[in-house]
This record gives sequence, structure tokens and C-alpha cells, in this order.
Amino acid sequence: MKADLHVHSRFSKRPSEWILKKLDCPESFTEPTVLYNICKQKGMTHVTITDHNVINGCLEIAHNPDVFISEEVTTYFPDDGCKLHVLAYNIDEKKHVDIQKLRENVFELVAYLGDNGITHALAHPLYSVNRKLNGDHFEKCLLLFRNFELNGARSEEQNRCLQRMLSMLTEETIEELVEKHGIFPRFSLPWRKNLIAGSDDHSSLTIAISYTEVGRNGKVEDLLMAIEENQATVRGCGSMPKALARNLYSVAYQFYDHKFDLRAYVANEPVMTFLDGFLRVNEPNSVGSAGPDLHGFLGTRKAGQPDLGVSSTVLTMLQDHIRRSVLDDRELIEILINGNGKGGQLDDKWFHVVNRVSGQVLRHMAEQLKDSFFGANFFTMFQSLGSVGALYCMLAPYFISYSIYAEDRDFSGKMTRRLQPKGSRDSIRGEGVKVAHFTDTFYEINGVAGTLRRQVDAARRMNKEYAVITCDGGANSAERGVRNFRPVEVYELSVYPEQKLFLPPFLEMLDYCYTERFTHIHAATPGPLGLAALAIARILRLPCVATYHTALPQYAQYLTDDASMGEIMWRYLVWYYDQMEMVYVSSQATFSELTERGVSRRRIRLVPRGVDTARFHPSKRNGLLDEQCSDREAVRLLYVGRVSKEKNLELLVSAFRSLIADGTQAYLVVVGDGPYREAMEKALEGTPSIFLGYREGEDLAAIYASCDAFVFPSVTDTFGNVVLEAQASGLPVVVTDQGGPRENMVHGRTGIMVEGNSIAGLRDGILRLITDPSMRRSMGSEARRLVVDRTFDKAFEEAWNMYEETYDRYPRSA
Repeated sequence: MKADLHVHSRFSKRPSEWILKKLDCPESFTEPTVLYNICKQKGMTHVTITDHNVINGCLEIAHNPDVFISEEVTTYFPDDGCKLHVLAYNIDEKKHVDIQKLRENVFELVAYLGDNGITHALAHPLYSVNRKLNGDHFEKCLLLFRNFELNGARSEEQNRCLQRMLSMLTEETIEELVEKHGIFPRFSLPWRKNLIAGSDDHSSLTIAISYTEVGRNGKVEDLLMAIEENQATVRGCGSMPKALARNLYSVAYQFYDHKFDLRAYVANEPVMTFLDGFLRVNEPNSVGSAGPDLHGFLGTRKAGQPDLGVSSTVLTMLQDHIRRSVLDDRELIEILINGNGKGGQLDDKWFHVVNRVSGQVLRHMAEQLKDSFFGANFFTMFQSLGSVGALYCMLAPYFISYSIYAEDRDFSGKMTRRLQPKGSRDSIRGEGVKVAHFTDTFYEINGVAGTLRRQVDAARRMNKEYAVITCDGGANSAERGVRNFRPVEVYELSVYPEQKLFLPPFLEMLDYCYTERFTHIHAATPGPLGLAALAIARILRLPCVATYHTALPQYAQYLTDDASMGEIMWRYLVWYYDQMEMVYVSSQATFSELTERGVSRRRIRLVPRGVDTARFHPSKRNGLLDEQCSDREAVRLLYVGRVSKEKNLELLVSAFRSLIADGTQAYLVVVGDGPYREAMEKALEGTPSIFLGYREGEDLAAIYASCDAFVFPSVTDTFGNVVLEAQASGLPVVVTDQGGPRENMVHGRTGIMVEGNSIAGLRDGILRLITDPSMRRSMGSEARRLVVDRTFDKAFEEAWNMYEETYDRYPRSA
């Protein structure tokens, strides 16, 4: 005998608690007769409907001999209103009335069900219906209920946790719980629990995905007796967020069909046929139902249909991208023609469709905002911002589904550890930390990208669960420890062409972070990927931390020559970083700057960076530059970094030209590239200057060691990796008194600190090193000693310890 013991008809009030509160929708839209037929087609020998607090659906099909009347009862713990759902089987109308009178108090309800011999079970035991369920509630349920449901709408992971917890119960455990809560079980051997299964279907898409089977044939009483005697077997499996989301789309679709009679359009509108194939259970359609319009749908737009433009609606984009999706996918064409009877993995396919459509909507919105902003068309910009609401509504079922499943996972893990026998619990603090680090720069050559690449290497060496998540369609995505997503769109900044903005495929990233079970989200950028990181952390209920790497307001002001752009950037950054659990900064100067601007002091953590002291070493000095620097008496000055005006390189040009004009013997070696390189080379024509472009690895290490002093005139850098690399290579440094680099050296011991934005100060500092070889050598040796203990692994370990600070404040899964 088989029965799906948890399925809802159009009389159920459950959907309003899932997603349709704003739609004021009380029904699940499926006729009881349709449910009955589907159950029989799925091989169920007995059929029941467990609507919420009503039995009307069962009564409509009660004339069938294999139907028994049941309901899903909403009940509460009387002290705090924590809501539970209890499945009551094989009742009649009088018992239904009695149950409704008692259901406000779970203790009274359970006593009535037990006294009247009504088989009952706790539905989805680890799901918090109204967000009040806690460990004490669940422990009380262990004393109140013998039968527990493995729910087809919950995750298989949660079902396994429930099975594991129930199997761990002992007589001693129950005795402890009785003493703790003062509740005495009303049944014998309360540490032995029975399991049933039901699909908890609200849309008719997943009926009998999970069901209960007993190895005997007979009446419904035999089925229920087998359950009570622990002779039933649960079949089927749990669900995943993608499946729940498609069910929510289906409920919404069926609501609008119920309200506006959408099916009237299905016969002659391919888009509606397509949606019907995904979001409703149906028999394979005849080709003729979609055939007349199919070629026109898959081909060009119908006459008079507008191209995508500023005035295009989300519906127009939906139609256009369903068309494009179908063109690219034979399985989707088959769904359009034949319905979902031969559709295969529809949850994944529907995810694919929504992901593509939402990506197009996001791209379209970004284009509108960009054009409106630069064209000062503010009315159009506000219209575009209004489209954000439409995009949110489009993706809301996925946000809800992943959030519910993440919360279920956390609570399941927490309860599993709570019920574990004493002495077997994980006592190692921080074990299980797994970090997803979002960044919009990884494959480029810059300080942030270099730091992240070294962090990936350090994580491997130290056996840490750490992954970089980035978004660059043109880069290799097979590197271990890196997950590179193909962006929806790429935008280049005209004032900073090396830096790109990527519109991320949000749903794909959300699914990846849920599937990989990350415990922390880290954002290395406040850009689009950083916003995606923050949103994913909120949906999955994970701690989100960030690093403030780059002085973006100063860069914006430098690059646009517009002070207002700097202020606008500051307002955004203060909002963004105040959303974080913690903000990592690499210098006291950055710490002070953020707090002065309004970022909460309690969020900021100072985490100095390390340097690869083995790679950058004085022993790497060789003859690499001898040919270009033929004057052996001349001092080799080195600059490494982005060749851009915001690095104050115009001051370096002026200072170096002044030194050469006075007869100073020196070379200036410039490593790096950027928008100022051509102008800088032209400004230094006739001087002993050498431009080497981008260099990395051992080549870069040899260049450092083969020079005599390092010059870094920037006043905007938050840290300055290159200053550490130079000192590790045995070079004295010249830095300004503004920004983070000054904190990575000791003035007078490892180098010279000069006044920022001062040509004279920079010139004099360089000249002191050039004219005093003994001081230069002494400072170089001291610089190496200063940084030799600042290894990258040590800095990474310190940062990892800070993840663990938040680890204990968030629940963990088992």
C-alpha cells in the first residue's frame, strides 16, 4: 500500500503563508478530483488530502473507496505562540469540528488525538513555520509525538538530520527531557519514533515526490496500523531550493490563471504555452496547440512588436528571452511543443530560463541608468529605478526559497549537535569555517589581485576552506580555489580602462554559495560583485565581512577632477560598509579615515598584510638591469605600481627631472602600466629613465633586488604592497606622510617619509638616499630585518582568526 500523506487541494490556506500574502490568495488552485487522479497515476493505493484546517477537499472525493479524510492542523505552544503543523489521519466531520476547537493549544490537541486513537504526525518537524521554533520547542515535540514526517518539500539534508536525531534518542535522553520540560509522553517507549513521508505539495508539480509504503494490502486502517507499529517505509526524496522556487512560481501562476483566466491565451500564445508547460502539471500537448504560432515565435518578432528600448516592459523582455532560450535549447523546444510530460529536469531548466531573463532585465536596467545618468535624463532614470521592483518580484521566489532552506539547514545542524551524546560534540572552535571571497579584480595585475592570489595559495598550504569568486568571462576559470562566473555584462570606465565593472549572474552565484555551504561571505569590492555578496549573505543568513582596499573617493576625485564625485562615493561607501559584520583595513590611517567619515568603529578591524619574504629577497640581485643601467656609479631608483596620475607620478617626474638637471647620477626604473605611461615617458624624455611595463614573479623580484632605493609618492594608497616588497628585497624606501604606506616603514631606519604632494619634499628625500651610500645600505639592511617576520601566511592566519570571531555567533549545519 502506498499513500502520499501530505498534499493540498484548492481548499488549502497554506500558500498565503509562503509567498502570496500580498496577493491576498487563500487557495492552492488544484481541484481535489485532479489531485486524486494524479495520485492514482503516481501509483498511490490510498489517497488523502491534508488541507490546512479544512476537510472540504477530502469530502469532494470521499465517495472513492480508497480515499480517507485527513487534515493538516495548525496548532500552537500556548506560552509563546510557536506554530506547529500536525497531520491528523482518517478522521470524520465530527472529529474535524472537535479538532478545530482544540487546535489553539498543542497540548490539548495531542491529548485529544491520542485519547481518540487518531494516527497523527508532526509535519516538517525542523521547519519554523512562524520563525519562533527553537531547541526547547523541538525537545518538547519529542515528548509529545511518536510519528514524525520526512517532508518532500524540505531538503533531503534536513530529512537526514531528522532521521539521525531520532535514531540517537535513548531512554536516558527522554528521561532528561521529561525532567527538564515537565512533559510526560502519552505513549509507550517514547524514545522509539516512527517515520512517515508526504510531498507537502501545493502546486501539483511534486505530488508523491515523497510517500509512505507498507508491505501489505488492505484497508486504510491497516496502513495506519503499520505506521504505528513502525512497519512503514518512507519512499522518495526531499527537495532543493530550485524545486521550491518553481513551486512558488507555479502557485503565483495558478493564482493569476484563476483570477484572469490565463488558459484562454494558452492555445494561441506560445509564451503562455511555454509557461504552462513549466508551471502546471498537464498531459503532453498536441503539436497543433502551439504549432500555428511556433515558427513565428521562434523566428522574427510579430509585426508591430517593438524592439527592446527604454520603454520596453519586463513582459516584453520575458517574451523575447524565452524566445532566445528556446532557440538555444532543444529540450525547451520540446516543452513548448509537448508540455512538461517529457521535459526532464524542469527545476534546473526553469532556473536557467529565469536566470537568463533576469540577466537581460538587469543588463537593460544598467544601460538605462548609465544613459540616463550621463545624459542627465533624470525622468528616465527614475523610470529605470522603478524597474528594480519588477526585477525583485521576478526573483523573489528564489530569494525566499534559498533563505528558507538556509535557515532550515542551520536549525537542523544546531539541533543535531544539541542532541548528540555527551562527549561526541565538536569542541574545536572554528572548525568548519568556509569563506567565499568576492572580488571584481583577480586576473589583473594590481595589489588587490596579487594579494588575493597569494591568499588562495596560503589557503591551500594551510588547508583552509577558501574560495575566490570573481566574474571575468575572458579569463581562465579552471584554477583551483577560484570560481569564475561569466558576467551578464562588462563595463569599462573611460577614466580607468584597466578597471572593469562586471554585472554578475546573481542567481548562479546564489545557488553556488548555497550548494558549497559557505559559512562566511567576504567582499573585496563595494562594486556590483560586492553588492551581490552582501545580498547573498542576507539571503543565506551568513556573516558578511569586507575589506577596504582602495581609496575610491580619492580616486574618483583625481580621475574626474570633480570634488562632488568624491563626496557621492563616500556616502555610498559609508552605507555599504555599515552593512558588514566586520570591515578589514590594512592601516591605522584607513581606520581613522573610515571612522571620521561615519563607519561604525566597532565594525573595523586592523589586519596588516604580509609579504612573501622568500620571493622578495636581496639575494635575487643579478645583472638584469646592467645593460640598461650601464653607469655603475648611478643610483637605481625604482617605482612599481599603476602608472596613473592618482599615484602622484607627476610629482615624481618633476622631482627626478630636477635631480638630473642638477647633475645627480641616478636612473629611474618604472615597472607597471596605466593611462599616464605615455605622457610620463614623454615628460621624462632625455633623462635616464627606463619603463619596463608589467612584470611579475621572479622577474619582478629580480628587478627589486637589482635596484638601490624605492620611491612611492602616492597619497591615496590604503596600504601599498609594493613598499613591503621593496623592503623585503633590501631597499630603503621613500614614501609620503599620507595614507597607509607610511605605516609599513620606520622613518629614519628603513627609509625616509616626506611631505605629501610636495615636489621639494620628495626631491630632498630621494637626494638624501642618493648622496649617502652608507645610510642607503644601512636602511636597506634594516628594512629587510623589519619585514622578515611579516610573512604572508602569518597575516592570513590572523585574518582567518577574525572569521572565527563571527563563526560562533551564527548557527552551523551538521
